[in-house]
Amino acid sequence: MEEFVNITTIRDELQARLVAAVLEEREIPHVLRSYRDLAFNGVFQGPSIWGRIEAPASRREEILTVIADLDEAVPPPADEG
Repeated sequence: MEEFVNITTIRDELQARLVAAVLEEREIPHVLRSYRDLAFNGVFQGPSIWGRIEAPASRREEILTVIADLDEAVPPPADEG
């Protein structure tokens, strides 16, 4: 099994769920890691980054393409750019 590496950050939970659904549908191995801070009982996360996605490096371009396609279909909120 190929080692998982950091592919990119995920901006919010909606994006995380959408990306995960597409990657699962395409059978692309991945792990979503939230940056939720357990020291504050999970209530604090940075305002612009929810977490990150890890996957085999060989699937990086495919995953980035999925994210770009989803961002076109469901753009980030206006205040996030």
